[in-house]
Amino acid sequence: MVGLKPPEVPPTAAMKFVSAGMAGCIADLCTFPLDTAKVRLQIQGEVRIPRTISSVEYRGVLGTLSTMVRTEGARSLYNGLAAGLQRQMSFASIRIGLYDSVKQLYTPKGAESTGMATRLLAGCTTGAVAVACAQPTDVVKVRFQASRAPSDSARRYSGTVDAYRTIAREEGIRGLWRGTLPNIARNAIINCGELVTYDLLKDALLRAQLMADNVPCHFVAAFGAGFCATVVASPVDVVKTRYMNASPGQYRNALSCLLALLTQDGLAGLYKGFVPSFLRLGSWNVVMFVSYEQLQRALVLARPA
Repeated sequence: MVGLKPPEVPPTAAMKFVSAGMAGCIADLCTFPLDTAKVRLQIQGEVRIPRTISSVEYRGVLGTLSTMVRTEGARSLYNGLAAGLQRQMSFASIRIGLYDSVKQLYTPKGAESTGMATRLLAGCTTGAVAVACAQPTDVVKVRFQASRAPSDSARRYSGTVDAYRTIAREEGIRGLWRGTLPNIARNAIINCGELVTYDLLKDALLRAQLMADNVPCHFVAAFGAGFCATVVASPVDVVKTRYMNASPGQYRNALSCLLALLTQDGLAGLYKGFVPSFLRLGSWNVVMFVSYEQLQRALVLARPA
């Protein structure tokens, strides 16, 4: 068997909580440049206030990454990493680490198996709660990824802590929760796409005895979960990214941001940055779920008898 074997004693909720946060950070460290490329492609061509003539600067994933390295340096690929890691420690811990506990809470007593509706409800619940707690870190992460630092002399923020302070001072506390509603919608969808798909695929593979409960099984289930999540969540993700990066007064609300996007780019605009989104989300899911499963097992083995 590849990797650590499934323990006889299941991991506790606390172990899952910690493992999910750590696995999310590991996945972010491995895939952050792809996430940055996705953000740059999503905001490209955005109409600004005051209005400016837009131009196509980034073309494709590799083109975006190479352009950023050439014009801004390799460090620009990791702009906002500190906020990204802060986000995962709170966000992934809740939405992934508490999923099984919430699923059990929603499962009727005496039920032989967990139904699809229960899984979806659990995914929506943990996704929404996670966003409510971690939204400020997401706002700061997107702002850093969208900024053209360090070559741009008019840097918006000098650091992560300064970003939190500046946003709260200039835009109010509500500024730190900018885009919460579209982000809740996005992450409820993504959570269902990721966790429920992973849950179902893994169960199907194990029940059909096509694979054992090991790393290859986790890899296949995670890859399928990443693709499903990207397809269903990309439109909301584009709106969320633009709205969170917007200047004060640029959009009245998330709906006006969506209408502006449709007016300017049409339906195709909802899937801007789809390839880097899939590359990032697919690879992120693979690294995260494989790490998550192994970390849980390692914590169980390390627990005193």
